[in-house]
Amino acid sequence: MDIPGQTQDHQPGDEHAMTPRPDYAPRFPSSGRLEHKVALITGGDSGIGRAAAVLFAREGADVAIVFREETEDAEETRRAVEAEGQRALLIAGDIGDEAFCQQAVARTVAAFGRLDVLVNNAAEQHPVDDLTELPADQLERTFKTNVYGYFFMSKAALPHLGEGAAIVNTTSVTAYRGSEQLLDYSATRGAIVAFTRALATGLAPRGIRVNGVAPGPIWTPLIPASFSAEKVASFGKKQPLGRAGQPNEVASCHLFLACADSSYMTGQVLHPNGGEIVGG
Repeated sequence: MDIPGQTQDHQPGDEHAMTPRPDYAPRFPSSGRLEHKVALITGGDSGIGRAAAVLFAREGADVAIVFREETEDAEETRRAVEAEGQRALLIAGDIGDEAFCQQAVARTVAAFGRLDVLVNNAAEQHPVDDLTELPADQLERTFKTNVYGYFFMSKAALPHLGEGAAIVNTTSVTAYRGSEQLLDYSATRGAIVAFTRALATGLAPRGIRVNGVAPGPIWTPLIPASFSAEKVASFGKKQPLGRAGQPNEVASCHLFLACADSSYMTGQVLHPNGGEIVGG
């Protein structure tokens, strides 16, 4: 896939403005792995979150889609979920606000009657060339979205999650090898790995599994919203597979960890990253 140089001027970016459009469509027929389940997905309007939402719907789940303000993208995701024969609920707000996370979970349970799967996926990133250029407000904002939001949403969801439920946290390859331009983002992704492992241990006696997915370079709205046109044009080409990945190549990992296929896995992280070898 050739990606032409392009940029967007706001985070987390708009999928409908990307060229080419990311591929989020499920690639295989349903096997009913999430029948009668309810999932809440943050950052579900676009990118990996959208691909997961549509795939979960194909597998039988109703889906609550949490997003910040990208209404046009969220509406497309809603239509795609409904085209799979499932119900979709759109919830707009800031996951860095604990009160909003409580409200989002309450609205999901009120609409669908239950909650079985939480996918913490929303994120933002803001490149800087040097640590001395990192503003304090950016550091705080990145941690609020990428870390606080995961804590707040998990805390809100826990009273509604029973035995057999799953939490899936999206982290990143940068948690393992860092990124010199994404210092605060890499730090948040490392925090998510530690959070995943710690929460998994704590919830194992309750039969609730907690796992993570650490994507490599995936073609999502965060990319043109973060980097120069020149960097976007070469995005992913240094990976062993020689290209950026597509959201639907990552969402299958979220599905695996959300359903009973991974019933003997908790505290683990999957690595759809185009062949990059990372430790941990």
